[in-house]
Amino acid sequence: MPEGHLIHRYAREQHAALAGQVLAVSSPQGRFDLGPYDGRRLHAVEAYGKHLLYHLDGSPTLHVHLGMRGLFLRHDDPATAPRSGVRMRLAGSAVAYDLIAPIRCEPFPGDRERALRDSLGPDPLRADADPAEAVSRLAGVRGAVGAAVLDQGVWAGIGNAWRAELLFLAGIDPDMRGVGPETARRLWDLAVRYLALGRDAGQVVSDPAAPDERWVYKRQTCRRCGTPVRVWELGARSAYACPVDQPCA
Repeated sequence: MPEGHLIHRYAREQHAALAGQVLAVSSPQGRFDLGPYDGRRLHAVEAYGKHLLYHLDGSPTLHVHLGMRGLFLRHDDPATAPRSGVRMRLAGSAVAYDLIAPIRCEPFPGDRERALRDSLGPDPLRADADPAEAVSRLAGVRGAVGAAVLDQGVWAGIGNAWRAELLFLAGIDPDMRGVGPETARRLWDLAVRYLALGRDAGQVVSDPAAPDERWVYKRQTCRRCGTPVRVWELGARSAYACPVDQPCA
């Protein structure tokens, strides 16, 4: 599933390419109601966690969630014919974006947008994120920290790859329970720093010196010390940790 860094990358790129323009919005697949959006001016593209929110003139917010397989294809010539399976095309004067295989592409009236925002925790990539709230939410969880950071109501935008790499960088065993405020703040600061690197690079970056490498995620051995990586189910996802660099408390 695309994690928060990629969602923010999509939002930043599409905002730069389309904001201020009157868009041609179409649904080659025929599964999206274009009425509220075609021919409307786009004001902003916003990312919040794993959600994209499009704000257009006189229209309800357009909500997109990519899910496990969703993606955007960019066409620098907006006249390029879309594939038949494209759920939605957003076309401006010089570029078009084709949305493929999202789990959500829907109008979001004000009450639904408010409910979504209320359901999400702080997002490390948002300028309005409150570090004190982020620390309080994580420190208030009594269960395993590895499950808590995947809970979008605790922190928004963290997925399985970031969970593995951030907990490694912090030296925290994912099974650790009841992290204190100091540990929560250290983990938050790492998330803010590294997700920004990932957004800019378009991939998970947990080592700026080797941006294509991972420390433990989907590895057989720890890249730092060579110890076999421990793999188990936690929060309905496969967790990865180094027994040496992330010792049990």
